Amino acid sequence: MRLRCGMRTTKCQQLVTSLCVMLLGLSIATLTTVTHYGLHFTVISNISLESNSYRVIHYAAFYFGICLSMTLILAALLSSAATVRESQCLTAMGFFCFALAFCGLIPAACWRYTHSTEVEHSMMDMYDLVYEEVRRNTSSIRRQELTAIHEAFLCCGKHSPFGDTDNIEHKTCPSSQVYSAGQDCLKEIQVFLKKHMDFVSTLLGITIGFTAYGMILTSFLWFSIHFSSNLDRKGKYILRQR
Repeated sequence: MRLRCGMRTTKCQQLVTSLCVMLLGLSIATLTTVTHYGLHFTVISNISLESNSYRVIHYAAFYFGICLSMTLILAALLSSAATVRESQCLTAMGFFCFALAFCGLIPAACWRYTHSTEVEHSMMDMYDLVYEEVRRNTSSIRRQELTAIHEAFLCCGKHSPFGDTDNIEHKTCPSSQVYSAGQDCLKEIQVFLKKHMDFVSTLLGITIGFTAYGMILTSFLWFSIHFSSNLDRKGKYILRQR
């Protein structure tokens, strides 16, 4: 009786957890898509310089996010089906998907905290490179790229120790920023990325918690189904005709 009561409680918790994990998987997929195709990120990723270090991070984050979201959604579907059907096979598969997602989330969270400024520095470095190339020569491609950055971040130039930025800003800044005080683009990039990465960190932390809890529930459900089926068979006898 206690086993059945505990199993019903576990099944209810498993269904709620699966729903939350599915929503988190969809949230990660949405965030990954917005990050990959968002104007603020593509304008830096599309800079045609061989030394564009941000481009590698940009595509790596996209593929990782899509794979992680698919794994979470699959884990939620399998665990939900296993809970309804009380299938040991589906429960084991759900646990494997939860474990796989957990193994991907932990390195991602560690990378986020050990390399907390790598994305920020790579984007700011690319802006510096484009800005300095425009300052040194009149390359039309670099000027177009710099103008696109200014329009995306609604900023205008940067504080330069050379003091010769007025001509650059008049040619590459949006009209609404040229004749006003303008915003330092390096500061705008930094503020924008801080908000974005704080949201990413929060989402990672919540997902890790639900994934770990899902692993615990699926393992407990597997053992409950296993021992429940053994108890159901205990004491039953089959008469064979001889």
